[in-house]
Formats: sequence, C-alpha cells, structure tokens
Amino acid sequence: MIVLAFKNFIRSNSVKIGLSFLLIAGIVSLFVGKQFIEKQEQNITETAAYQKEYIARNVHHHQDEIGLLLYYLKFSFVNETLPINGLSIGQRDVNSSIQSLTIRGLEAQKYDADLNNPTNLLLGNIDFSFVLIFLFPLIIIAFTYNIISEEKESGTWRIVAIQSKNLFLHVLQLFFIRFIGVISVLFFILLLSVFFLKIPLESIFFSFVGISLLYILCWFGICFWVASLQKSSNANAVILLSIWIVLIIILPASLNNYLVNKYPVPEALSTTLKQRKGYHEKWDTDKTQTMNRFYAHYPQFKQFPLPDKEFSWLWYYAMQQIGDDEAAIQATAFKEKLNQRNRASNNIAQFIPTIHTQMQLNEIAQAGLSNHLQFLEETGKFHEKMRLYFYPKIFGEAPVNSENWNKFSIETFKNPQESGGLQSYLSLVVFILLFGVLGWVNFKKSIYQV
Repeated sequence: MIVLAFKNFIRSNSVKIGLSFLLIAGIVSLFVGKQFIEKQEQNITETAAYQKEYIARNVHHHQDEIGLLLYYLKFSFVNETLPINGLSIGQRDVNSSIQSLTIRGLEAQKYDADLNNPTNLLLGNIDFSFVLIFLFPLIIIAFTYNIISEEKESGTWRIVAIQSKNLFLHVLQLFFIRFIGVISVLFFILLLSVFFLKIPLESIFFSFVGISLLYILCWFGICFWVASLQKSSNANAVILLSIWIVLIIILPASLNNYLVNKYPVPEALSTTLKQRKGYHEKWDTDKTQTMNRFYAHYPQFKQFPLPDKEFSWLWYYAMQQIGDDEAAIQATAFKEKLNQRNRASNNIAQFIPTIHTQMQLNEIAQAGLSNHLQFLEETGKFHEKMRLYFYPKIFGEAPVNSENWNKFSIETFKNPQESGGLQSYLSLVVFILLFGVLGWVNFKKSIYQV
C-alpha cells in the first residue's frame, strides 16, 4: 500500500517540479558558497603577498628611523574561514575577516570593514541556509496542505476510511512519503556540498546535517498539526502560509527591531572619535603628563626616558596609546552591548525555530556574531603583541636593518570548532514533539469524520 502511494506521489508533475526547484536552488546555493569561499581565499592570498611587498618597499625607503617605518607598516590578522562557511555565510559578508593594523591606535582601526554594495548586503546571499530556511518550508507546505482535505472534498475519504485497517497510520504514511521525498533532496545537496566545497566529514558537518534535518521535521510537524484541524484545503493553505510569513519575516524583523532599540550601539563611531580626540589633544598637552600616563600603563618602559627634543617617537606612540586608553570606556560599552544583543537573541530564538536554526547554522559555520566578537578580542591581543615587540626597538632607536622583516607574515585566528551541544537541538525537538502531540490528539478525535 505504501509503495503504491509513494509511486502515485512521485509521479505527480507538481511534485517533480517542486523537488526539481529545491534541487536547482540548492545547487545554485553551493555555487554561491563556493564563490564566497574562493573570494575569501583570494583576499587572504593577496593580503599575504601585499604585506610582504609593502614591508619590503617601506623598509627600503625608511632605513633611518624605525619609528617612522612602523608608522606606515601594517600587519594582517585573519579570521579563518572554514569550508562549511560556504553553506551558511551568515555575517561574514558584512564583518571583515581580515584586519590590517599598524601599531598605532587600535580603536581607530578595529572597526574598519570592506567596501560592499549596500543593495547586495540588503538582499543577502542565496546560500544553502537561505534555501533551507526559506524555500524548503514552502515546498513542504505545497506537498501537505491538502493531504487529507483533498480526498474529503473529492469524496474518496470514506472509501479510504473503510479500506484502511488503521486510518491514523495511513495518514502517517502519507506524511512519511512526502518527508522521504524532501529529505532525499536535502541529503543529496549536503552530500554534493562535501565534494563541491571540500567539507571534511567531521562532527561540525554532522551537527549541521542534524539541525537541518530537525528543522525539516519541525515544519512537517507544523503541517501535521494544521492537517489535524480538519479544515478545507484553502483554509489549510492560508493557515500554513500565514505561519510561514510570521516565522520567516515578521518575527525575525520584530526581534531585530527590539534588539536595535533595546541595545543601541552608537559606540562604534564614538569610540573611534574618542580615540582620535584623545590622541590629537596630546599635541597641545604637556609632554610630561602624557609620559606619566604612558609609564603608568607600561611600567616596563620607564627605562626609556623622554629625549630632550621637540619630537620623539617615544612621545608620539605614547600619545597613540593614551588615545586608546581614553576610548577604553566606549570600547568596553560597545563590546558589552554586542554581547548583550547576542545573548538576548540566543535566548529569544529558543522559542522561534526559524531564527534558532539560522543562528545555530551560523555558529557551526563560525559566521555568527559570537565568532566576530571573539575575532575582535583576538585582534586586540594581536595588536598588543606587536606593540610590545616593537616598542622597545622604537624607544631604543634600533637600526632598521637589525630586524628580520621577512619573518612577518599574516597570522590567523582559529576559533575552536564546536559541533553544537544538546541546547542547539533541544528547541527544535521540543517544537517537533509539541506539534506532533497536538496533531495526534486532534486526529484521534476527528480522523473518522467525513
């Protein structure tokens, strides 16, 4: 019986069109992901080559003062891009994955981003996560909205009820047939992504697959519950499309609006302005006052006294450091508000399966806000490391040629790969069970009604 039902289902032209649409959209998303990964790799390669050439050129032109040389030199720090990032680009197209920094004031450099077409950023990327979250539910709705109501409206439901030994099991089989069709396309696209994007078969990939599967099951649960209400086909379609609009568009937009107003972050600009103001004001401030504050921050550099001349690189870099110190309050507030946004969005997303799935996929692919905040944190440590390495050489007026400049290559931040804990699955499992139980109760009450 179930084999015959599956053959009837798969032979339908509408089913073939729907599954083909999903397959084509999925393959297109893989091309988009591959293009993004290749662009990231190209940017890193070009940055590495440029840094090497830029250092060599400036060393050649500025051999007299190492302080002047380091005014210009930039050292690059890269946020590692995993192959699985091609499946869920997340915020990586907005937040730069490469920071090229001088050892001057950090806060004026840390929030620089790549130039992008704002229209493209508004529309976003058609990556696999978009196909999964936006398009798969539409096909599931199209396959299931009239799964019972059509037979009732055509008058064949009474025959099915008489011939079927277990009518509820028959309904489950109809849903299972459609689930097999949809899940086959999902697994085929993900299997194709392993070879196309060169994704290693590790725990993070299987976690990505698991969350994708649970998300599909969640939508089948919703459709199962709506079908159990025993409404007409038109009513089912309206209800399901309304749920889709609420979960996909209205709730995410409402959440974003809430977070923007609850945790406004104007400090990105004010932090940069505060750093620059703090630095520029030191040109008209007593040098002794500037140096005292600098020595308080770095007591290990008290061995380098301020030279008795109008300008010195010790004083100049001390001014840069004080600018960062004065912007520290704004920088801390900026980071804390972003962390608050991230925590709040994660907490609220537990009750919205679409947002929860998107955030979990981004976290697995290291393309979410958490990864970016950690990258900014590590960028500060990288900048501090370069400062502490070069400050003694600048203050001691070391010869430019005494340094092996060829050893400075780009450094990479590697965020520990996490496959996602039980919490990442729990929310979707709860929704699946909730709608499954509600649908089961409704079917038990009214399944034999004609």
